[in-house]
Amino acid sequence: MAEPDPRRRTFGPVVLLGLVAGGLTAIAGDNPVAEADGRATFAITYDAHLPLATALGLVVLACWGVVLVTRGRVRRAVAALGTLASAGAVAAVVVGWWQVPDQLREELAAIGSDPAASHTVWWWLALVGAAASVAATAVAVLLAPAWPEMGTRYDAPTGAGPAPTTPPEEQTSLDLWKAIDEGRDPTAAEPE
Repeated sequence: MAEPDPRRRTFGPVVLLGLVAGGLTAIAGDNPVAEADGRATFAITYDAHLPLATALGLVVLACWGVVLVTRGRVRRAVAALGTLASAGAVAAVVVGWWQVPDQLREELAAIGSDPAASHTVWWWLALVGAAASVAATAVAVLLAPAWPEMGTRYDAPTGAGPAPTTPPEEQTSLDLWKAIDEGRDPTAAEPE
């Protein structure tokens, strides 16, 4: 009996890490990553979020969904797309380190307040999530060919069987449903 490929055992942990990291990136980017000291913050509309990191975190989550249901080259290509989206999220979070507090200070200066701005724990969580997402998707690109795949029984039927010899009116409901399951149109006219 052949021993299973040890790379197959990485499937569950890597997918779980990828899903958690993508979700963390999306959630953390949607929360304020900077805050200002003072009471004037209620008077501004700037929310100090990282919308690009949130969007890219959602793209990564979508990529993981596709990785779970595809095979071969498509699976590897989608994992590579997830790696690019994760790297983009890291870049968005890093740029947000300077950009978000500066924008917050500018908004507060416009209403005559000059408080100090600092980063919240959400910025750090966004960075951790994006970095972990890069790692998980990069591992997926490398190991995806060895991972288990969904069986072909879940694929759509590829060819229609022979047309029924009896008209649809004379077939039972069970026969009609079986024809639909086999990918045939039970109401189609017979070929001549």
